[in-house]
Amino acid sequence: MKFAFIAARDVAFPVAAMCRLLGVTRSGFYAWVKRPNPARARSDAQLAATVAAVHHRSRRTWGSPRVHRELLARGMRVGKKPVERLMRENGI
Repeated sequence: MKFAFIAARDVAFPVAAMCRLLGVTRSGFYAWVKRPNPARARSDAQLAATVAAVHHRSRRTWGSPRVHRELLARGMRVGKKPVERLMRENGI
């Protein structure tokens, strides 16, 4: 969380000063910047796009149970709770 804060404000303030203020190392920050997104974040982004498309196709009337059933009908292996979470996080 501290690294994300530093990354969001690196234009306004020097990275070294923010790292010192927040008690993290500069090398740790730059290692975090280079690190690829976690697999869960990538799969969540892909699933969120699919969930949004299914919801949009239903004229924005389906809730998570129907969206979940549609994803299962399409052959996707996904649980009900992740669909609910992604819909909630994306304001669907």
